[in-house]
Amino acid sequence: MLNRLFGWGKRGEPGDRPPLLRGDRPGEPITLKVALITHDPPIPERGGLPLSRVMGWNDAKTLATQYIADLHACSGGIADYRIVMRRHYTDFPVKIDGFRYDSATYLAAWERRMPAHQPDEADYERLLDQIGLAAELERGELDELWLFAFPYAGYYESRMVGVDAFWCNAPPLRLPYARRRYIVMGFNVERGVDCMLENFGHRVESIMAHVYRNHPPERNLWERFTRLDECGNVHFAPSSARDYDWGNPRPVWARADAWYQFPDLSAPARLMRCAEWGGGDMRLHHLWWLDHLPRVAGETDGVANNWWRYVLQPWIVP
Repeated sequence: MLNRLFGWGKRGEPGDRPPLLRGDRPGEPITLKVALITHDPPIPERGGLPLSRVMGWNDAKTLATQYIADLHACSGGIADYRIVMRRHYTDFPVKIDGFRYDSATYLAAWERRMPAHQPDEADYERLLDQIGLAAELERGELDELWLFAFPYAGYYESRMVGVDAFWCNAPPLRLPYARRRYIVMGFNVERGVDCMLENFGHRVESIMAHVYRNHPPERNLWERFTRLDECGNVHFAPSSARDYDWGNPRPVWARADAWYQFPDLSAPARLMRCAEWGGGDMRLHHLWWLDHLPRVAGETDGVANNWWRYVLQPWIVP
C-alpha cells in the first residue's frame, strides 16, 4: 500500500528506482480492542445541532476508520485495531480546576469574544470515572480509549494510565487501581487523520525512548533511528531544517533504507529527496516514518526486533 501511495517503482517517482524489499517480517497481527468515546455537545444557540456539525468539523467514526487503516498499512498488518465499544456524551469535559464550558462560553471563546479558559487540561480522573471502563481495561477486555472531542477539550495527544505508567507525550496518570497500563489517545475532530498519526508518532517516540533508556549511546538503536541521516523523527524528515519542514527539497544522504533490513544496518546511505516521504504532505511523511519502524523476529541487546510490540502493548514494556 505504501509503495502505491508514494509511487515507488514508477519512473520518476521518486529517484527512478525499483521498489525496496523489506527483510524478514514477523507473522501475527496484534489485535487491540478500543472504546471510542465522543464528546459532542448540542448548541442551543445554533438550533440544538451538535457542535461538530455547527462547525463543519469531521466525523469521529470516519476519522477512526481512516486511522485504523493507515496504522494497519504502515505496520505491515501488525496493528489490528478494532472498535468494540462506543460511548457518546453531550457534555463538555470538566477542566482540572473544575471549570466546565457551556455552549455560550465555548462559542465566546471560539469566536475570540473571551479568552479560552486556562488551565486547558481536562480532569482525566473525573473523565475516566464518568466513562467507567476501569474493570474492562483491567481484565484486558479493552486495550485503549480513544477520546474524540473539539478544540479546547483539554485532551493530551496521548497519555499513559496505570500504577507504573510513564511519560507518553504527557505526564503519566498513576492510578492505584489500574495495574495494567493502557493509553488514552486524544483526538480533535477539527483536524484530520494526519494529526492523528502525529499523535501516534509522538507516542512511539515516548515509548521507544523509555524502552532504550538504559542502553549506552553506542547501543541505543532508537537514538540512531531518529537521527536525520537515518529516518529522522515525527517533526523532522531527513531533509528538514526546522520543525514540520517535511517538504524541504534539498537532497540529503540518509540511511533510512537500512531499517528495512533490521537488525542488519549495514546498507549504505543513499541520496534522498522529500518526494519519498510525500513532498511535504504531513500524513504521507508520518506513514513513511512509521513504515520504517523495525518489525522483524528476534531480539537485539535485550529489545525485541519488532518495536510495534512495545508501541501497541505498553503493558509489556519493561
